[in-house]
Amino acid sequence: MMSRFPVRAAATVVLTALTAAGCGITSTAPTPAGAPASGIQRPGTEARTVKLYFTGPYGIRAVNRPTDRPLSPQQALDLLLEGPTTAERDRGLVTQVPSMAGQLTANAADGAVDLYVPHTVSSGDLDVTAVTQLACTAAHAHVPGNRPATQVDIHIYESLTPSRTPWTVRCGPHGTVIPVTATGEPR
Repeated sequence: MMSRFPVRAAATVVLTALTAAGCGITSTAPTPAGAPASGIQRPGTEARTVKLYFTGPYGIRAVNRPTDRPLSPQQALDLLLEGPTTAERDRGLVTQVPSMAGQLTANAADGAVDLYVPHTVSSGDLDVTAVTQLACTAAHAHVPGNRPATQVDIHIYESLTPSRTPWTVRCGPHGTVIPVTATGEPR
């Protein structure tokens, strides 16, 4: 009759060897790991970014782009119109804003932005995703009055017509556009 001890001992040795081999420990020699850590600012310097809104597989997404100064809504929208960078496209981000370089105008006032667009929403030229991208990008730029971005009124003039009555929206806390009533309250 065969003893169970040598079989158990052999099984334990094999199991221990397999476990040690598969634990993920690699050589301890130096390995290339990319660029040095970054993100900590030199004392006395101020990091500035502008928030642009693009869309991707999971909806509207904000992207922070480094800048050397605070950007006006017009400057931020000009960056938005350039579209996502290669790295942003690699993350699946795109824009739904149609080409309107040189036609889109944003004028910032105390807590508000007048946004003149060469398209209309009712005709389908400008969909709600594009409106959200434009409104949220403008609201998160440097707007006089020091209001939080969610309290900045974006007055949208369609078809570049200042005589038309604008409609007003705000950028919600989750990057969605919220219509504002005539009394200034979100709907």
